[in-house]
Amino acid sequence: MKVAIAGAGAVGRSIARELVDNHEVTLLERNPDHLDADAIPAAHWMLGDACELTLLESVGLQDFDVVIAATGDDKANVVLSLLAKTEFAVPRVVARVNDPRNEWLFDESWGVDVAVSTPRMLASLVEEAVSVGDLVRLMSFRKGQANLVEITLPDDTPWGGKAVKRLELPRDAALVTILRGARVIVPEDDEPLEGGDELLFVATDEVEEQLRELLLPSA
Repeated sequence: MKVAIAGAGAVGRSIARELVDNHEVTLLERNPDHLDADAIPAAHWMLGDACELTLLESVGLQDFDVVIAATGDDKANVVLSLLAKTEFAVPRVVARVNDPRNEWLFDESWGVDVAVSTPRMLASLVEEAVSVGDLVRLMSFRKGQANLVEITLPDDTPWGGKAVKRLELPRDAALVTILRGARVIVPEDDEPLEGGDELLFVATDEVEEQLRELLLPSA
């Protein structure tokens, strides 16, 4: 798979290191001081502004499978996302959101398939760590049409000892896994639920309240 990453700062380089062993990675960077081919020798490095069509044409962006807009500038990330999708028909565009106030821009209309807001994600993980008896949204998928959500069952849950198959989940929700202490449990039909279980679901916005009412009736 061919992956283009715009921004060779700390974030862009970290992403490249994770991907370069299994994929063909190209780093686009406009700051010469950030160019360091020796840091990730297996990646291709290009100096230039990722918002300029000439640079994107020169790397053949239309041949890439994924573009990751990972610069520290939200305006640049949005512009690159739009160009990648509309001018080069890149199948998947992932964009970094630096300022949560700009999240509303990072959607399908601007060419973004997946928006990753580090501040929002960190806040969600903190909330997930301390929230028992509530539904916490961790991440959005598929252009915001579905979310990864977590519910931690309280110790006195009425679902304690009941099998997963007894959960009558709403139509657009799926139980992905159960976290129980150090265990990661595949949610088979006969698996009994316990107080303290962390349940991870993929669900649409519309059914999140139904999940809350089903699993947390006293919330």
